[in-house]
Amino acid sequence: MYTPSFFVDIGERQHKGEAAGVFSVCSSNEYVLKATIQHAKECGQIALIEATSNQVNQDGGYTGMTPVDFRSYVGDLESTYGCRPEQVILGGDHLGPNPWRHEPAEAAMEKAKQMVMDYARAGIVKLHLDASMNLGGDGKAPIPPQLVAERTAELAKAAEDAFHTMKQVSPDVSAPVYVIGTEVPVPGGTQGDDDTMQITNPVDFEQTVVLTKAAFQERGLKSAWERVIAVVVQPGVEFGNRSIHEYDRAKFALMRESLRKFYPLVFEGHSTDYQRPEKLRELVQDGVAVLKVGPELTFAFREGIFALEAMERELLSSKGNVLSMVSDTLEQAMTANPAHWQSYYLGDAASQAFDRRFSFSDRCRYYWGEPRVKKAVKQLLRSLAQHRLPLGLVSQYMPVQYRRIRDGVLRPEPEALLLDHISNVLRKYAWAVDSNMEG
Repeated sequence: MYTPSFFVDIGERQHKGEAAGVFSVCSSNEYVLKATIQHAKECGQIALIEATSNQVNQDGGYTGMTPVDFRSYVGDLESTYGCRPEQVILGGDHLGPNPWRHEPAEAAMEKAKQMVMDYARAGIVKLHLDASMNLGGDGKAPIPPQLVAERTAELAKAAEDAFHTMKQVSPDVSAPVYVIGTEVPVPGGTQGDDDTMQITNPVDFEQTVVLTKAAFQERGLKSAWERVIAVVVQPGVEFGNRSIHEYDRAKFALMRESLRKFYPLVFEGHSTDYQRPEKLRELVQDGVAVLKVGPELTFAFREGIFALEAMERELLSSKGNVLSMVSDTLEQAMTANPAHWQSYYLGDAASQAFDRRFSFSDRCRYYWGEPRVKKAVKQLLRSLAQHRLPLGLVSQYMPVQYRRIRDGVLRPEPEALLLDHISNVLRKYAWAVDSNMEG
């Protein structure tokens, strides 16, 4: 069974100079989660899976799932793939008032506290508390750090109240652990490629820790503060629609030094997607012990689907079969409802059309769950599963998977190819957080 000591151990090892870490999968995509749980079973690593406040909340989020639904959803996948429950840890990302930020501050915070309590009651134990955004009535200027700390502590108290209530019924229930701070864009990603990115200043990092600790203590949350495991910082990694900001560890040196003052805290890095493996390992070596990844995984899922669709055209179109038309169906869904991409993909119509398919920001991840798109994906996989995939075709469109088939470690079946393509990303992160794993 999971215990908070898993994260505490990472912090202790980090402060002893060991490059210890864990990567966190932030996605609700069915195939991404299948690949994640299969990977955990095969390699024996912990699968840390997190949902954002926009994906999963008491109103259902854009996935339609509440925290209890999310717990059940992942639990079903654990059972299906035979992964041990203690290998899977669930978390919540950016838990706070962001989904209701346009409402008056008091109302938004009440809904945020309800959400955090629901996450805790669902047994989701790693909670990133994020109260950094302006709410109705706050004005346009960034809210003061003191107010962010106070609101963060209010969220923690709500989670602790839920935990202690559960503990009276189930004494063995696991205590939540907390992550504080935010040095990343709002949930959903950057808008365009020109967003200004600044590495976190050590003064700001230390202020966040000091103010938040004081706010916890003022509310009688000493025990909860002892379970604060990490602070979200910006180490200088980010991606836009067509650009990737690569990690430069020399620019993060002052932050590494500052972290030594706050045993056993570590840094949590968001938007680490698309970093090269050696850069991810450098991040872990420099104290960024929790690596978040999400869009790169759904980007890989989209790549895999498009590759399989290309195979479908080559293999089945000449035989008079009805094709899945996945990419066309996805495009129709995105243009019919542009809410999830319109403010992110700028430029003329041709540029927007390109980004809808190939942007690193991967806004198409919001559309795979739509019934018509989901139906097209199922048809694609079902149609290809009825035919033996020629190895020459696999080599053309999925060369990494072709080599793994030849090595005898992968079946030449469409869903297996898709999941393995996603696992290319997981293997990169698994190597980065395990200093004993050779390249």
